[in-house]
Amino acid sequence: MKTFTRKELTRYDGKEGRPAYIAYQGKVYDVSGSFLWKGGRHQALHEAGKDLTEVLDGAPHGPDLLERVPVIGIFTGD
Repeated sequence: MKTFTRKELTRYDGKEGRPAYIAYQGKVYDVSGSFLWKGGRHQALHEAGKDLTEVLDGAPHGPDLLERVPVIGIFTGD
């Protein structure tokens, strides 16, 4: 699996046709295919290309929803 630094992850913001990736608890997920992440935004609160570990821990839904999208890498956070 590919590893992603914080800087590399920002390239995958879902804008202008780019894929939408998010990081959560050390894994990188491809949310590009989800209608909930169109244009790299989710509920006008979250943006793709970022580590969402802290904000998803406070979300009204659990992280189990991420089981529906592919894990495509490891987030190093560097």
